[in-house]
Amino acid sequence: MHSVGNIYFASDFHLGIPNAKESLLREKKIVKWLENSATDADEIFLVGDIFDFWFEYKYVVPKGFSRLLGCLAKVSDAGVKLRFFRGNHDMWMFDYFESEFGATLYSNEYIFEKSGKKFYVHHGDGLGNGDYLFKFLKKFFRSKICQTSFAFLHPSIGLSIGNYLSSKSRLAQEKYENENIVVEKEWLVQYCNEILKNDFFDYLIFGHRHLALDIKLNEKSRYINLGDWFKFCTYAVFNGNDLELKRFEN
Repeated sequence: MHSVGNIYFASDFHLGIPNAKESLLREKKIVKWLENSATDADEIFLVGDIFDFWFEYKYVVPKGFSRLLGCLAKVSDAGVKLRFFRGNHDMWMFDYFESEFGATLYSNEYIFEKSGKKFYVHHGDGLGNGDYLFKFLKKFFRSKICQTSFAFLHPSIGLSIGNYLSSKSRLAQEKYENENIVVEKEWLVQYCNEILKNDFFDYLIFGHRHLALDIKLNEKSRYINLGDWFKFCTYAVFNGNDLELKRFEN
């Protein structure tokens, strides 16, 4: 199944919405993409908001997603390294994906070099200037006291609350999704340009915006947004020489 090769990046599956039927259809497509990618992948990066809501109780994980979870186990067992980023919808991932799939989890950016190229990867939430209320809430939700308090709720209650709050966050995000993009005003472009004042990266890769974007920042650096799996079904692949944003058509 696996031979040494590419690095794949995808984000914003938001499994669980808008309903079980449509989520299942999307999940099946994602599994096909994972299976195809694993045939020539060294690593697969899942860059946040894989689930529309996720909370791991000590002995309980959310119902559903069995096809995805089974595929992740198969991919991991075949020798592909999995890297998960906690998004704003699934920030309450703890040790389940590490223990079951050998995945490495990230809450913030991950910087690495491969084949002479330098990468900066982050889900994309809470970056740049402004949006101080969201940044405060993100810090609170990530706090130990919040997570411990939530864990005391019965899963039926806790997951119902979490799914409700996620739907509210998604409604706010839809306003951004429908904007006409002006590159100079795109806040993640601005964030990338600030980073590049002090460091160099070939590729700065994000999710969160639900927009498939490949923007040249200067002669050597590019901002990549991975899009989502509602409208775009897009992903990025690095083949050792260059990175390309692609659409999955199967």
